[in-house]
Amino acid sequence: MLSVLAHRTYRHLFAAQVIALFGTGLMTVALALLAYDLAGADAGAVLGTALAIKMIVYVTLSPVAAGFAARFPRRTYLVVLDLVRAGTAIALPFVDAVWQIYVLIALLQSASAAFTPAFQATIPDILPEEDDYTNALSLSRMAYDLENLLSPIIAAALIGLIGFHWLFSGTVAGFVLSALFVVSVTLPSPKEIGTASPFRRTLNGMRIYVRTPRLRGLLALNLTIAGSGAIVIVNTIVIVKSYLGLTDSDLALAMAAYGGGSMVMAIALPRLLSNLNDRPVMLIAAASLPFWLLCFAMLVASVAKTELWPLLLGTWFLMGLGTSAVLVPSGRLLRNSAHPEDRPMVFAAQFALSHGCWLITYPLAGWLGSVASLSTTLITLAGIAVVGVVSAARLWPADDKKVLFHEHPELPRDHPHLANASGKRHAHPYVIDSLHATWPDGRL
Repeated sequence: MLSVLAHRTYRHLFAAQVIALFGTGLMTVALALLAYDLAGADAGAVLGTALAIKMIVYVTLSPVAAGFAARFPRRTYLVVLDLVRAGTAIALPFVDAVWQIYVLIALLQSASAAFTPAFQATIPDILPEEDDYTNALSLSRMAYDLENLLSPIIAAALIGLIGFHWLFSGTVAGFVLSALFVVSVTLPSPKEIGTASPFRRTLNGMRIYVRTPRLRGLLALNLTIAGSGAIVIVNTIVIVKSYLGLTDSDLALAMAAYGGGSMVMAIALPRLLSNLNDRPVMLIAAASLPFWLLCFAMLVASVAKTELWPLLLGTWFLMGLGTSAVLVPSGRLLRNSAHPEDRPMVFAAQFALSHGCWLITYPLAGWLGSVASLSTTLITLAGIAVVGVVSAARLWPADDKKVLFHEHPELPRDHPHLANASGKRHAHPYVIDSLHATWPDGRL
């Protein structure tokens, strides 16, 4: 897996990702504690609302931003957005009202909505070999997991020394260092995009996504991830501090358990995916998530609070395992479902649509957690996760193939798409449905 780090450009981008994620991890812990400081037991509702704002920004801005991103040099585009995020994060330590949290989250996440899809779409361009790209996806997942694992632990150590408000300075430093790593390498230019308008390219990206069966299945799996993950992200602080009466350090430990499970799976996945297809791995892992939520709901109803703490840590670890097994192969599905020139728009579509699922579950987890019992909240979100798993199994064909022979009877023989083809019948080695962006009648 680590052999991919021999590629200098990827190594610098990976370092930028790790450092930025570490800063974001400190912000996640600090923001949860800030919400609790301002709102007390209603912290879950505050976090749910803040994260809903984040999701609205992601859903509405990321596809449009991706449409315009091809007009700018990639390196400049990413560096400017990193600096915008750093500038916004500077104001977070000075927040003293809930509405200020909402405003700053909207500003910071607007820059992230433009940054993340462009960054993700760059990786397959610099790592064209599928094995290298799979390893890069696993390393990327491990970066997220290290953030989940180490950031809370370091945050817990720092809270006792400097107070949680100063954790936001780590966020600022993370974005600045990320910009420095990005500016240190030369990034490939985006593939030729033609004369289509940014809005047309945005529409094409969405059309490719929703007309590709495996990506429709991925969208359903996104709902499962959002249903289960919202419990962890929004309600862990309420469970740990209000329900169990534990400390800030225990909150960090609970989040670390979730990240630890995800990291273990990310390490194992490259070898696993070399022997198994993506579909069974992702569906089985997704099905485990509502199962663990329902098990924990039963434990909440039947086990004394004093005995629930180690069971929470174990459940969160298992949830991390399942989440990683769904998320790591997702990039492979996106890469294998679009031509290089279409990838930025398909990645942006995934970014927007997946966060649309979180837009449903984040506020639901926060608001339901503040008015209903913990068991009710767990069962409700598990039900949403089940809907996602069942839908994915139906939408994603079991005989999904990377290579698809097909014809274009409507095209002249000298059309560029038929170059190197025998007659009009030919194969895409990876892409199945990306042509639907050009041929709206949907014929392969």
